[in-house]
Amino acid sequence: MPVTVLSDHDVQRVLHSLTSQDIDDIQQSLADALHQYSTAGEEDGCCSAYQPQRIHMSRTDGATSLFMPASSSSGMGVKVITLDSVKKPDITPDLKRLSIGSTKSSNTTSTTGSKSRPTSISGPILTPSTTSEDSKPPATAPRGSLTLFDSQGNPSALVNAEELTAFRTALTSCMLLKRRHKVHDLTVFGAGKQAYWHIRLALLLRGSEIHHVNVINRSFDRAREMLMKLYNPFPQDPDFENPLGHKFGSKTKTSILTTGHTEYTRLLKEYVRSAHVIFCTTPSTQPLFPPGYLLNPEGRKKGRYIALIGSYKPHMVELHPDIIRNAVAPHHEHRHFHKHQQEGGAIIVDSVEACLQEAGELIQANVQPDQVVEIGELVMLRREAEKAAADAARKGDTDNKGQGIQVSDNSGLKEWLCKGNVIAKIVGLGLMDVVVGNEVVRIARERGIGTHIAEF
Repeated sequence: MPVTVLSDHDVQRVLHSLTSQDIDDIQQSLADALHQYSTAGEEDGCCSAYQPQRIHMSRTDGATSLFMPASSSSGMGVKVITLDSVKKPDITPDLKRLSIGSTKSSNTTSTTGSKSRPTSISGPILTPSTTSEDSKPPATAPRGSLTLFDSQGNPSALVNAEELTAFRTALTSCMLLKRRHKVHDLTVFGAGKQAYWHIRLALLLRGSEIHHVNVINRSFDRAREMLMKLYNPFPQDPDFENPLGHKFGSKTKTSILTTGHTEYTRLLKEYVRSAHVIFCTTPSTQPLFPPGYLLNPEGRKKGRYIALIGSYKPHMVELHPDIIRNAVAPHHEHRHFHKHQQEGGAIIVDSVEACLQEAGELIQANVQPDQVVEIGELVMLRREAEKAAADAARKGDTDNKGQGIQVSDNSGLKEWLCKGNVIAKIVGLGLMDVVVGNEVVRIARERGIGTHIAEF
């Protein structure tokens, strides 16, 4: 049985060579699997009955190891990763300092010189008042591997999981990004691998429409390195052709804001309020910004897509529980607002069971099972709507043509997903690793990347 072995460098080569069409194709495979996870019976290998809950093992040094077995329609797999203890989260602002009242600050320090960044990335980069190596957070990137098996249980691949984990999570949350009506302003908390892949995929999928990418992070240098990598992933290889290269243009401006900046409170509020899309990718144990930024009448005028990625334990939280409670509250509770974007009355998740056990934001907000909806269920509704529209078109019923998901849902689901306030919480499933891992292995074999053992 042939086996493919992909090192971290091999995985990065594959992932950074992906075009927007490649991303669409892999997302389609992932959507199929998540649809089957949420809706299929036990005759299908992707159904939830074949997806055991991950096993946590905490060691005395504070590190946590996760064991994630999974089954797909084409085979099985298990990912084993270890995360360091988190002593200092990437972003832990003092909420008392971030009062929603008026605050004044002076001595703003900013630089806009082109020498500090690649020429294809433009816009202000806000420097902190002080920077040092001691202020950098510890590395929390997962380390480990993914082992893949065919349907008969024969080993088919061994893949380094560090980059793959961040990629498959971003791939999932960006499935919903594709539906958004406006994505002009993107605000990202964090500068690790999750932040990197969320920005990269957003630019690949909607790059021509994104005007601002605002990165909020404790370390200025780390955020700058991340943005530089978007422009040139392999500086030591001048022959590497970056599919993202043409996505950086004069319309895409980037900025970096650190917690040490003298104008941090004002600019944080500005970046949150102006955002059409917010990616939260930090292992924070405190909300990243006060709830009033989004819950005040001014903050509620714009619809946003907010993806929560960083927390993976009940005590971790990136978004204030009040924002979560507001998102799942009955619509009649919002009638006192003169103008506000639609709430869906639900949080979108990859797995109801996993999120209600692990996601700190949902646990602390006391979210109930009937207040969350799985991505796979949305895929089911969309496909049912597309089928209904196609049937109507064949019958000559032009009134129903092109209605999309609204054909089977009259409650404004499509309007909410495209223009309203949508919050997605992704904790990650072993199924996602198996499906995306198999796609990466397939592409690696096609492009001659990695080590291939004929007989294992």
